[in-house]
Amino acid sequence: MPPPSIRGLGVVASKWKRRAGSAGDEYAQGIAGTSKDWAGATAAGEAAYKQGVTTAANAGRFGKGVARAGTAKWKANATAKGPARFSQGVELAEGDYQKGFAPFHEAIGRTDLPQRGPRGSESNYGRVSGIGKALHQLKTSR
Repeated sequence: MPPPSIRGLGVVASKWKRRAGSAGDEYAQGIAGTSKDWAGATAAGEAAYKQGVTTAANAGRFGKGVARAGTAKWKANATAKGPARFSQGVELAEGDYQKGFAPFHEAIGRTDLPQRGPRGSESNYGRVSGIGKALHQLKTSR
């Protein structure tokens, strides 16, 4: 039996880039038009997610993927894509940041700290420890 006919890899990749790169409107329409409960469906898949991650971890797939990509690819992509996306993400997330940090901000504000000692004083580490314990307790109780 003859092998299947397939276009060259460069042709396939170019078509993907052209078509996928112009699909932003369809992407937005798909999100706006769905009636599916993302949170419910995602929560229902937690066991499958855990099993998939565990299976992949046990097979060493994470490390293999890191090795396959390498530092050079990470650095090139992070440099080319990261700065603009980071700034845009920060801009869009201010409200979420404030909401997410609020409980920790409150915990810091209500933590009783020992008196500040002179610079470099061993007693100053108690101040850091008090805040660390308060934040850890809040994080683990959520």
